[in-house]
Amino acid sequence: MKHIIVGTAGHIDHGKTTLIKALTGRNTDRLKEEQQRGISIELGFTYFDLPSGKRVGIIDVPGHEKFIKNMLAGVAGIDIVLLVIAADEGVMPQTSEHLAILDLIGVEKGFVVLTKADLVDEEWLEMVKEDIRENLIGTFLENAPIIPVSSVKKTGIDKVIKLIDEMSSQIEDRQVDDMPRLCIDRVFSIQGFGTVVTGTLLSGALKLGDEVEIFPKGKIGRIRSLQVHGNSTDIAYAGQRVAINLAGIKTEEIDRGDVIAPKNSMKPTSMLDVKVKLIDSIDRIIKNRTRVRLYIGTKEILARIVLLDRDELNPGEESYAQLRLEEPIVAKREDRFILRFYSPMFTIGGGKILEPNPRKKKRFDEGTIEELKLKDIGDSKDVIEKIILDNSNSFPTVKEISKSTAMLEDKVKKHVRDLEEEEKVIVFNLTKDLHVIHKDYYRDLKSKIIDHLKSYHEKYPLRYGILKEELRSKFLGNIKALIGEKFIDLLIKEGSVKQRKESIYLEGFQVKYSEKHMAIKDEIINTLKSHSYMPPKIDDLRKSIRYEEKEVEEVFLALVNNEEIIRLNEDMGFYKETIEEAIKLITEYLNKNNFITVAEFRDLLNTNRKTAIALLEYFDQIKITKREGDKRLLFSSQ
Repeated sequence: MKHIIVGTAGHIDHGKTTLIKALTGRNTDRLKEEQQRGISIELGFTYFDLPSGKRVGIIDVPGHEKFIKNMLAGVAGIDIVLLVIAADEGVMPQTSEHLAILDLIGVEKGFVVLTKADLVDEEWLEMVKEDIRENLIGTFLENAPIIPVSSVKKTGIDKVIKLIDEMSSQIEDRQVDDMPRLCIDRVFSIQGFGTVVTGTLLSGALKLGDEVEIFPKGKIGRIRSLQVHGNSTDIAYAGQRVAINLAGIKTEEIDRGDVIAPKNSMKPTSMLDVKVKLIDSIDRIIKNRTRVRLYIGTKEILARIVLLDRDELNPGEESYAQLRLEEPIVAKREDRFILRFYSPMFTIGGGKILEPNPRKKKRFDEGTIEELKLKDIGDSKDVIEKIILDNSNSFPTVKEISKSTAMLEDKVKKHVRDLEEEEKVIVFNLTKDLHVIHKDYYRDLKSKIIDHLKSYHEKYPLRYGILKEELRSKFLGNIKALIGEKFIDLLIKEGSVKQRKESIYLEGFQVKYSEKHMAIKDEIINTLKSHSYMPPKIDDLRKSIRYEEKEVEEVFLALVNNEEIIRLNEDMGFYKETIEEAIKLITEYLNKNNFITVAEFRDLLNTNRKTAIALLEYFDQIKITKREGDKRLLFSSQ
């Protein structure tokens, strides 16, 4: 079922509250001061039923200039606006300001209600209508109907109701399947129930028992009860005025302007990338870093406006900008906002959010402007792709992208899978989430790794390559080790690099010995051969070779990597033929005998106990022998 919110707007004392009472039979001025002074100070809320059977919520906003911030808190979520103008006064300052605000905030449906029509004659009425028409030129109400009414005598009220009913059928359905989000406009406490908040549910649905978070404060609570238009319900849908009784949260822990959404679903921000437009009629320009009052949802906050493509913004002009906020908020792409001067306070413009969690932007940067143009006119898939490209170095997860964009995980996942099918991104599947990088980032990082391996091979021609862990640490050390390994595994799978044991090397690379290296190699091997089963310590072996220590080390490592030398531990290494001979001797011995002891093996090789133990432990490891107590058996024996 479609859920509609109707809102009033207009100058003080033009009859907004009286009109609502004529429509609904209820007075939305609930404060004693409001009733005594005859003006609306706070937002008023009620509802009524249309002839079609639809029940609509209605918001009454204050018309006095002093309470404009309360008016701004009420326009979030309005579907149809009634611009109320008194026939005896016509267009007044707050009429124009409210109209500009509604235009900037993106309201698309509405009409003019010309109240107090019974107080003027027909000629005056026509003159006022003509003046109104001139003031509506260029706004979303330019061709809207103007309905004269008398709220006291109830004349014209039926026409207003009929027109609301007709327009309500033209309103697009809210995003009921999107992430639930409610901007709080009232907070109070009811004895026996505790904390209650109200607001318009902008998207999604909230259910009884849901765990929710109060953003940006990070307070966690649970929905104890829900009311829509004064009636208890188990579920509330986008487009409804909702009252929520929260368990686990105190009244003083919540403020107007806070946002209710599912736990961990949004990311607080202190910056916003925006497209801003100034009102044509203001007589001020905006300079870079001007301090402004930002109104978004039901929140008022101070900010600095950083103009990204110019030094100043003139009336009627648009610009890409970054708002630097004086306290954190949460927002979503395409949310609308209003800007007012810090002092004196008057509305200067507004716009829409292009990126709710941006990085700090440089001014007059072509790449930045192109990025914001894409986010301005691109669809959500384009935006997701750009976010992935900008954040690929951290291998973002679907969950993280969902949180930063305030978009449902399922929608983000669908866009990611579509981009994967278009071969624009690469997805790494992990148990708990999907990590994703852009193909451009993959190609760039692959190129850097290949260049590094080329340099490595030139510097260390005797090494089979760089250790996989060393490569991962150098290029992917900022992410989880498992993801880094998966990236390298992908390079191996596509053939960009090769792996031998724990080393990564380039296709076609081979160890090549120079004449000097061959001489060192021969000397190392001959030394080991001559010592048979009593090899010198490795450090002593290196020092005994008559060449530069660094070169000896490189040749020795190459021989170990190529398994020409078998290194048993830090101190001991054997020429491979010596090891093969030892395996032959112990195998022949165990084929004739059931077992061999350390002492027997020591005597068999004519070596010492330390060497015998090291060799036996190595044979256990490569499954030649197996240990039973202080004896060794053939591994293959039962």
